Amino acid sequence: MEIRRVTNQAQLEAAFRIRIEVFVEEQGVPQEDELDQYEEEAEHILVYEGEEPVGTARLRQVEGVAKLERICLLPAYRASGYGRQIIAELERIASEKGWTKAKLHAQEQAKGFYAKLGYEPASDVFMEDGIPHLIMVKTL
Repeated sequence: MEIRRVTNQAQLEAAFRIRIEVFVEEQGVPQEDELDQYEEEAEHILVYEGEEPVGTARLRQVEGVAKLERICLLPAYRASGYGRQIIAELERIASEKGWTKAKLHAQEQAKGFYAKLGYEPASDVFMEDGIPHLIMVKTL
C-alpha cells in the first residue's frame, strides 16, 4: 500500500470514481452533493494497492482548522488498516501546513474508529445526505 498526493487530472478522476462508487452507489449520496465546489481548493490523496487506486480522501482548511473529508476505501480494503494510514497522512499534511487542529464529519457508525485515533465528539448527531453524522475534533 502506498499513499500519494493527487498531482494531475487522471489521479483526481480516479479519486472521484472511488468516491462515486462508495458514497453515491453504495451509500446513496446524491452525486451532485458528493462532487462539490471545494474540489479545486482541497488537497486530495489516493491510496494505491500496487498501481490500483483503492481509496481516497481530501483535506482543506475551514475557519483555520484542517477538515478531513471524503475518506473512503473500496469494500475489499476496509479491514486492511489502510483507514488509519489515510488519517495519519491527512494529519501529517495538515501539520506540514502548520494547522494545529483537525475536524471531520464522522458517519455515526464510524465514530469508534475515529475515537481510537484520538478524535473526540464535538456535536450531537445530525443528518448529512441521509446519513447520521457527528463532528469530531483532534488537536494535532
